[in-house]
Amino acid sequence: MTIYDLHCHSTASDGTLTPTALVARAVQRGVHCLAITDHDDVSGLPEAHQAGAGTSLRIVNGVELSSLWERRTIHIVGLFFDADAPVLQEALAAVRAARRQRAEAISHALARAGIGGALEGARRFVTNEALISRLHFARFLVDQGHVSSKQKAFNRYLGQGKPAHVSPLWPGISESIAVLHAAGGMAVLAHPGRYPLTDTAMRRLLEEFRDSGGDAIEVFSSSHTPSQNERFVEYARFYGFKASLGSDFHDPEESYIDLGALPPLPSGLTPVWST
Repeated sequence: MTIYDLHCHSTASDGTLTPTALVARAVQRGVHCLAITDHDDVSGLPEAHQAGAGTSLRIVNGVELSSLWERRTIHIVGLFFDADAPVLQEALAAVRAARRQRAEAISHALARAGIGGALEGARRFVTNEALISRLHFARFLVDQGHVSSKQKAFNRYLGQGKPAHVSPLWPGISESIAVLHAAGGMAVLAHPGRYPLTDTAMRRLLEEFRDSGGDAIEVFSSSHTPSQNERFVEYARFYGFKASLGSDFHDPEESYIDLGALPPLPSGLTPVWST
């Protein structure tokens, strides 16, 4: 059985393993095909390809693009693209600039909530100076004892409607899909079960994603419950999407599951890696 994991993160964004260490862990775990999909950054891919050379592991280009749909952040995983394509590089640079602006706004909001020094504190957890995320702020809040877990940091401070939530300025999903296609890649809706949407809203998202040219959805994700896995298998069939899967691995301790730990795709679906 070929083991695929097409969603994970390295120190090029908010993972804690370098691309080399991530590749080594994937090989140890028996993964055959790995996509490192760092947030809005592809700088870790050359190291990953170098680390994978001569091993049994196939490395494919990946990225996780921050996008907007109906004023809500939606993540789109890009796969199999040309990482050097100017259209992609320009789009990623713009999103990283928006991330920096959001980080400053989050820091100001936390200061108003009585937590000073958040930006400097979050930067202590940053492993790529070009990219800062809410997870870095969550790690800072845990480190300083303001909350007991990263999830509680989002529940109390960083999540939608909370004191330090800042509305992002990401591109729309249709723009992100177009960028990935222009770079020769495919667009995959990441962990759809994570978005707190009603069934009606989820169908609206899937329809717009399909009509904008989206290629696939992650039917299996560490963010999904077993019932959600079944639900998105059926959605993939109904809407004609290809199917992908990924652990969304960030760290050996904080991630829900390890690399390659998801079950294989069920029959009747077209895998995203098929041509």
